[in-house]
Amino acid sequence: MELSQITATELLGAMASGQVSAADVMRLTLERIGAVNGRLNAIVALRDEAELMAEARAMDEGPRRSPLHGLPMAVKDLVNVAGMASTQGSPLFAGHVPEADDLIAARLRAAGAILIGKTNTPEFGLGSHTFNPVYGATRNPYDAERSCGGSSGGAAVALASGMLALADGSDMMGSLRNPAAWNNVYGFRPSWGRVPSQPEGDGYLHQLSTLGPMARSPEDLGVLLDVISGPDAGQPLSAACTPVSPVRAADMRGLRIGWLADWGGAFPFEDGILDQCAQALAVFSDLGAEVEPLAPPFEAELMWDSWVTLRAWSVAAGLSPLTEHRSKLKDTAQWELDRGLALTAMQVHRASVIRSDWYRKAAEVFVEYDLLVLPSAQVWPFELDTPFPTEIAGVKMDTYHRWMQVMVPVSLIGLPALSVPVGFGAEGLPMGMQIFGPKGADGQVLSIGAAYHKATRWPQKRPA
Repeated sequence: MELSQITATELLGAMASGQVSAADVMRLTLERIGAVNGRLNAIVALRDEAELMAEARAMDEGPRRSPLHGLPMAVKDLVNVAGMASTQGSPLFAGHVPEADDLIAARLRAAGAILIGKTNTPEFGLGSHTFNPVYGATRNPYDAERSCGGSSGGAAVALASGMLALADGSDMMGSLRNPAAWNNVYGFRPSWGRVPSQPEGDGYLHQLSTLGPMARSPEDLGVLLDVISGPDAGQPLSAACTPVSPVRAADMRGLRIGWLADWGGAFPFEDGILDQCAQALAVFSDLGAEVEPLAPPFEAELMWDSWVTLRAWSVAAGLSPLTEHRSKLKDTAQWELDRGLALTAMQVHRASVIRSDWYRKAAEVFVEYDLLVLPSAQVWPFELDTPFPTEIAGVKMDTYHRWMQVMVPVSLIGLPALSVPVGFGAEGLPMGMQIFGPKGADGQVLSIGAAYHKATRWPQKRPA
């Protein structure tokens, strides 16, 4: 069984029918990790092999707990998992071993997943390049001297290299979408509120980040999305939602898709990215959809001003308990902390008004279009020792995250967005584009992605 080719849905089906046991799958998983993880560094805090094999055999012998019964999974290292090193990529938490699971880990366990370890992430998840002083850098499987993206970089690499069949991640500014694009897999950012975060601290104000699934097919995304979705009594804005699985390929005939490209020139791109996405859009046209260029429906710089304010406010709120350890944080975390702590209430209010204006305008756009499309990244995977791009196509970047501005239209207003692979560039590096719809259209976005996947199957292909 080739774990890098089979989908999670196929694997779970084979396990349910008795064609393969949980112990067999665990053994193959550990063998694959042993073969490739030393080079790629995607899986960290891996549990003892004997313990994992014993847990898998117990799954085979015990009652079935669907839908993830016996499936090995590693949880992103921003999530606390009982009895497992949970570091957030920070030396301040290098020895931290929680006594209880965070909500998403508890839901995975309850669905039958076997938690084998963690997937690597940048320190505190900041920046779309997976490196940290605890575990080091995670390498791109298509070029080990390149970044794999982030912050769910370890998850994307584990999927792309066949170490995992399903993975969780989180997304504030593209952390499910950017690494999916750079690793030739799928990443789905759900509508905000569908997947509740950990019920602690503020539950009302910081509506930017969300947890979500990553996989090698939209059908697999649906399986995991249903496991981690649904309201939690401790999260006031978590939402009841209709299950999306099984995800079926949509009939694309008559659908209207708006192509936003570079947002009227507001977003600079490296050569080849827009062309690669345009070729992928032709697949939608071939399937019967109407694809039209769309002028920018909202001012990009207004969105950016709103974003950097609300993001700094949110990040600083999370990091504020570490203020006395400020000097031990990486420089970008210090910048976010300082900027967030200096904000006034009215600055935050004005930023949220802009966000609200963009939400209302987007709602008008979705009356005419079923789906909107943007690239999932503005640059190709960059060199591993580059912290972040400082220039794109001659345009200087004024912050450490400006190079990811293409993610802001979705992230700012919490829309459901699927990053789909669009093939490989001239150097054999992967790229993706994000397809997104109105809030609550998660099932529709995934079904459209399933039709695209059926026609392309990029995760099962390799560059020439």
